[in-house]
Amino acid sequence: MKHDSYVMPDVQSIREAFAEASSFLAAHGVNEPQRSSQLLLEHVLGLSGAAYYMALADPFPAGLKSRWEALVSRRAAGEPVQYITGEQEFYGRAFEVTPEVLIPRPETELLVEAILKYGAQLWPDGMVPARGEAASAGNGAGAPRAARPLTAVDIGAGSGAISVTLAAEAPAWRVCAGDISPGALAVAGRNAQRHGTALDLRLGDLLEPFAGMETDILVSNPPYIPGGDIAGLQREVRDHEPRTALDGGGDGLNPYRRMMEQLPLLPAPPRLVGFELGQGQAEQVADMLRAAGHWDEIITIEDLAGIPRHVLGIARR
Repeated sequence: MKHDSYVMPDVQSIREAFAEASSFLAAHGVNEPQRSSQLLLEHVLGLSGAAYYMALADPFPAGLKSRWEALVSRRAAGEPVQYITGEQEFYGRAFEVTPEVLIPRPETELLVEAILKYGAQLWPDGMVPARGEAASAGNGAGAPRAARPLTAVDIGAGSGAISVTLAAEAPAWRVCAGDISPGALAVAGRNAQRHGTALDLRLGDLLEPFAGMETDILVSNPPYIPGGDIAGLQREVRDHEPRTALDGGGDGLNPYRRMMEQLPLLPAPPRLVGFELGQGQAEQVADMLRAAGHWDEIITIEDLAGIPRHVLGIARR
């Protein structure tokens, strides 16, 4: 599609600037052009919510014209709004996003919700009792002395959307995040700091950086797009999001197979596992969990469009 730079017509209200840019973006094949236009305007003006709507009748600030034109031109060329503004909201919090990380999706919030729900059922106080030990020695009162905080591990952490949210929502948990990309881990670290959460960040391939670590919850939104399908993705995803965070191998299922193969690196299988996956993959991933035999309950969760999007394994024992 032909791309030319955006030039804003002179003397306009903010509302007219919004309408003009929306039309330009629509003509350049941008999805949700009005949404893009509003997010970019809020970013340029430093306004949001009610303040933005109240400013619509005001004249567009002349000093911001060239910056505004540059941002609209980038969006028209297919660059995602989130990389232009450097932010995406997830679970009610603003996350920094850069081209080093996948942009967090709303459906992943459902995975976080499920992990929080079943984690609270399995460990109501966020503590894991010592194995084979009942009450503390002596008078039988209180918790086992060797109880430890529950440990949740997020594999392929990216921006840290999952791990930072778990740490913020369940402060009693110890949350760890792994990624093969140093750039992604740096973004996750900044997001953890921004939201006042402590993350144990580890660089490496899937479960390898967590070898020997007692892990109670394993959660992952790994790359799951079959390699051959990437060329057909929306240009925003295909040309701008990191390929290592998208490509799941021939059938898109390589990361799930490899995580199952790597489970012996951990002292014991996690009692709660949650995976996000692509369209049409739920049954195969559920079968992998069943075949592993560690979880007595396998649950599939649909996203808001009714597509089976997450598979969880739960060991109630």
